[in-house]
Amino acid sequence: MTRDLDPVLLERLTKEFDAEPRNRLLQNAVTANKIDEVALDHRVAVSLDRSMSHQLDDWSVTNQKKSGRCWMFAGLNLLRVGAAAKLGVKDFEFSHSYLQFWDRLEKANFWLEQVLATAGRDVDDRTVAHLMRTPAEDGGQWNMFAALVRKHGLVPKSVMPETVSSSATGPLNRDLSAVLRQAGRDLRAYAANGASADELAERKSETLSVVHRMLSLHLGTPPERFWWQWRDSEKEFHRDGQVTPLEFANRYVMLPVDDYVCVVHDPRASSPVGRTFTVEALGNVVGAPPVTYLNVEIDLIKRLAMDSIVNGEPVWFGCDVGQMYDAEQGIWDASLYDYDSIYRHTTALDKADRLLHHGTAMTHAMLLTGVDVVDGAPRGWRVENSWGDEKADKGFWTMNDSWFTEHVFETAVRRDALPPALQDQLDDEPIVLPAWDPMGALAR
Repeated sequence: MTRDLDPVLLERLTKEFDAEPRNRLLQNAVTANKIDEVALDHRVAVSLDRSMSHQLDDWSVTNQKKSGRCWMFAGLNLLRVGAAAKLGVKDFEFSHSYLQFWDRLEKANFWLEQVLATAGRDVDDRTVAHLMRTPAEDGGQWNMFAALVRKHGLVPKSVMPETVSSSATGPLNRDLSAVLRQAGRDLRAYAANGASADELAERKSETLSVVHRMLSLHLGTPPERFWWQWRDSEKEFHRDGQVTPLEFANRYVMLPVDDYVCVVHDPRASSPVGRTFTVEALGNVVGAPPVTYLNVEIDLIKRLAMDSIVNGEPVWFGCDVGQMYDAEQGIWDASLYDYDSIYRHTTALDKADRLLHHGTAMTHAMLLTGVDVVDGAPRGWRVENSWGDEKADKGFWTMNDSWFTEHVFETAVRRDALPPALQDQLDDEPIVLPAWDPMGALAR
């Protein structure tokens, strides 16, 4: 039996609100101010210490601007540390728009292949619906980043600089989505009418030609070879001459990108610890190793990240960035805002429940560049964000360890840093999660 909002109930609710004097005070505060300004726990905010016992960064932050390339920025920020050292310069950036071009083209091809693979399903099938909802996304995962570097190499930012569209991807995404959705409709129709594999491949290549043209117009044309020379911090001149992007990457990527694996914290009962997972229809480069996660306890993720930083290497990680944060101060703490005291209601969903009930997912990737270690355990973390240097500590944020527990999902670590038993688990056949699972969320 359904019940509407009857007048008796509405009258009671209003009287209950008016009977509590504190509600009038809060109403005055919340109607005149943003809720986060009222709910901010000042004691928590001022207790966050920006100093770290171990801090690696002495470089400036980057800025992804109005684009969803955080995963790519975080990956290139990790690699640029070693490149800058080898080049003998303090600050160096790889080209984000170069990798962005190849990512978008590879993603278009991957998406079209997924459309063909599911052509026999109804358009309302949940996986097909997911594909049609997300034909042209900026976001990505560590494995997708590694696949691009492996196949296409890298170039300096000076060789392929940012454009208006690389820094503000909304119009490009809109137009790519329109082209791809139409291609998806047509390919499904061709397949339903009995088109051969060769005919479908030809139709797909026609769409890729359009996508390539669009990307070239918006982002520029990636170089096949380029001239590279520079002057280091000691004013000494160096020249490599003509190099390809793959040659440049082989020469200046100082980390073994292919040796890194993703460990995640997925505390749902359906996700066993020590098992590997992949996600249906997730990826960018066809034929590359699939996006694969190893599920472990959060304390192990922390220890691996802490050890990496203590040993001199930053850590790529993914999190739900919009939870309990203050963008002006550049801080995260699991208790930063006291909404419960304002609303007189306890929100008690834990990390597993938030995943199950669509209250959280990995939304952003960044770089851990510092850790404050007390008695062998992390107390706080320093984070290189990719939102520019105008806020926080010139773009570097501070994270309380409590926030790491609740809102960090994933890090990329060296395979040999894992305990031997978990290294063996990496070779197991992964459990396949559905395309819409929250662990398939793309960092933006």
